[in-house]
Amino acid sequence: MSSKSDVHETRKLQITGGSTYIVSLPKKWVTEMGLERGSSLTLVRKSDGTLVITPERLTAASESLEAIIDISPTDNPETIVRKIVSAYLVGYNLICIRTKNQRLGSNQRNTIKSFARRMLVGTEIIADSSNEIILKVLLSYPELSIQSALRRICVITSSMHKDAIAALKDLDKELALDITTMDDEVDRFSLYVIRQLKAAVQNEKILQEIGLSSGRDCLGYRLITKAIERAADHAVEIAENIASLRNPVDAKVLALIEMMSTSAISVFNDSVEALLKRSYELAESVVQKAKSVALGERELMPHILKAGDVQEASSLRLIVESVKRTAEYASDVAEIVLNMTIESVLREGAIK
Repeated sequence: MSSKSDVHETRKLQITGGSTYIVSLPKKWVTEMGLERGSSLTLVRKSDGTLVITPERLTAASESLEAIIDISPTDNPETIVRKIVSAYLVGYNLICIRTKNQRLGSNQRNTIKSFARRMLVGTEIIADSSNEIILKVLLSYPELSIQSALRRICVITSSMHKDAIAALKDLDKELALDITTMDDEVDRFSLYVIRQLKAAVQNEKILQEIGLSSGRDCLGYRLITKAIERAADHAVEIAENIASLRNPVDAKVLALIEMMSTSAISVFNDSVEALLKRSYELAESVVQKAKSVALGERELMPHILKAGDVQEASSLRLIVESVKRTAEYASDVAEIVLNMTIESVLREGAIK
């Protein structure tokens, strides 16, 4: 049995007034939507050439989605946070967390409020009572495009890696500790990008508002966001391994690590630049350069293994591994850009 979405009708295009093209709408659909003469409709042209017609009231409703999360005072705060994240990512603009005739636990309340302020871009706490907290997403899609958010994530990630190498050079464990807190900012904007992408997949208007030209790009941007997030995680891993070092790093080893890290950060920045500029050529050069970073590991390992302390050598090896993985994630980003921009280097024509 066919659903309403499976019903297809053919209508002929007509012309009126000599220059205006019109097409009639199915009477049954008009009735079901509660439309009448003068009702407003939103028309959105999709990238595949189709035209989507939506009653304006439905468009407004989709822009004010509300979610209610019922909890009990015994629920684990982390479980509640995961529900909030899911509601945020699928596009709810108003998220109400409440209990039934019971007070929210103090740990629950503090966790929810702290998480919302730290991790949910554009979200404010608009109500806070004994049994209810309401979060509202105030930031609209055009205010912070995906490109702007990704550029910010890239800048933060690059800074994290640079600070990590500076901490290694001076064995500055306080600086290394600061790097781990910067990762929250990366995760925060990553959640925002994923929220945008999920909305764009379902709404062509939002796709245009956030600066994407095609729905096909959404999967690519999602994979790229994950790769950048993982690169930031490796900066944290470098910082954590610095904490286990007791002695200054050998000058020769340090110089080689700095050189390798500089190359890795460079290709990482270029990979994101290739995405933002949609440059096939730049992405191709990143893939090639990333391979050379891995060669630095081969040169470093004999020097690291000469270290008398096994634990120190192990920590340095893990640091070098994280530097190499950063370049590999840059290569992953570049390869996705190659797939997204392949049309720019192809020539259409018949194959004989």
